[in-house]
Amino acid sequence: MFISNAFAQAPAAAPAAGSSLMSMLPLVLMFVVLYFVMIRPQQKRQKEHRAMIDALAKGDEVVTSGGLLGKVSKVGETYLTIELNTGVEAQCQRSAVVQVLPKGTIK
Repeated sequence: MFISNAFAQAPAAAPAAGSSLMSMLPLVLMFVVLYFVMIRPQQKRQKEHRAMIDALAKGDEVVTSGGLLGKVSKVGETYLTIELNTGVEAQCQRSAVVQVLPKGTIK
């Protein structure tokens, strides 16, 4: 009399399998964009730098990461000897070379 009848409701419709895929789609798209915008160009730059370092030879004019300009006088497996000026030589790691300059740049 004072208590009304309570009727059980049907459970809410379970989300379809397609909607869970749609909820993950933005995350997947962000990863794909991140790969093409950041990761792939960085890998390409690393590959080009590795090829440049492997191709270093005696007589190449180079710039090091410390800003030194010089001509390669000796090439070792892990170290280079760079002639900065006549009679002045410095030794550095091969990976410290940032750029190979065209011949005749340093006078």
